[in-house]
Amino acid sequence: MNTKIKIFVDCHVFDYGFQGTRTYLQGLYSELIKNTNFEFYLAATDVQNLKKCFGEADNVFYIEYKLKSKFFRLLFDIPYLIKKLKIDYAHFQYIVPPLKMCRYINSMHDILFLEKKEYFPVMNRIKNGILYHLSGKISDIILTGSYFSKQSIEKHFGLTNVAVTVYGVEDLFLETFDAAQQQQAVKQKFGYEKYLIYISRHEPRKNHYRLLKAFVALELYTQRDLVLVGDITFHDPQFDHLLQSLEPAQKAKIHLLNKVPYSDLILLLRGATLAVYPSIAEGYGLPPLESAAAGIPTLCSKATSMGEFDFFGDDFFDPLDDEEIKMKIYHKLSNPNPEKALEMSKLVAEKYNWKVASEAFLEVLETDLRKRN
Repeated sequence: MNTKIKIFVDCHVFDYGFQGTRTYLQGLYSELIKNTNFEFYLAATDVQNLKKCFGEADNVFYIEYKLKSKFFRLLFDIPYLIKKLKIDYAHFQYIVPPLKMCRYINSMHDILFLEKKEYFPVMNRIKNGILYHLSGKISDIILTGSYFSKQSIEKHFGLTNVAVTVYGVEDLFLETFDAAQQQQAVKQKFGYEKYLIYISRHEPRKNHYRLLKAFVALELYTQRDLVLVGDITFHDPQFDHLLQSLEPAQKAKIHLLNKVPYSDLILLLRGATLAVYPSIAEGYGLPPLESAAAGIPTLCSKATSMGEFDFFGDDFFDPLDDEEIKMKIYHKLSNPNPEKALEMSKLVAEKYNWKVASEAFLEVLETDLRKRN
């Protein structure tokens, strides 16, 4: 390329706490900015925070949003910046500005609210259905992380410009660590010794209910704890009712943690005996990959997009089958296999990393550039 392509990236999610969309942007663009054929304009309200995340480079420019409202940003702030900076491509997640000033890249990680309607409130489905559909029609390139999500987007929105690019696991999850040391640190800070962990926000489709049900049925509370890390999005009445019905001694072994600092989340994962991900529906499902990358014995639901993680093999289970969930947990706890956990970590590192993701992104972008030229 003789002239550098200018890419604007809406990074407003960095103004808030850690979430999957932030992890996605940070992992992807930390790799992409190494490519000096492009100039990157990263925009947020808290520019200093962005600089801490991405560092300084000759081809990286930080842009401060003036407007606090996300809707006013989309309507006024962002189109003005795109025109002023003569941007070639602007990258958003889910919702794009209605006024089009350049070519739009739109990462739609999932549209589960349409694929699995029963798990989402009506108003949530209506609002997002309209906004995402309109944004999809305006976008020139749509990216998603799984073939399940690609098929959903194509089916519900009638789009043909959807490309699958894998997501990566942060290097932090691949770092070696002393398991005994981490377990001791968890014991000192949280009081847990042997425990199962599930890292996910709470809502009915995440299936905390069946995990809790299996934990109680197997009487694991006599020797272990169950640690559920994540904020509540929508309450699950089944889970709440089961939790409240437990005896005090049982309930004392169930720990619901929200607003957990990232450093504590990593510590809790590394100290776990077993990670279980029983979600009924996911557009991608990064947490089980992160758990496997860290070398933690992991059981994973095979529903929706997670079924594409075929290397889980015998560690897959049907999230709606109570007996299979119990059997898989019992077998995994009874037959520890550190060698297998290490092998799983290597498989994740090879396939799900941000270098692979950035190469796939660039391939899609360069295909679009060739079409234009």
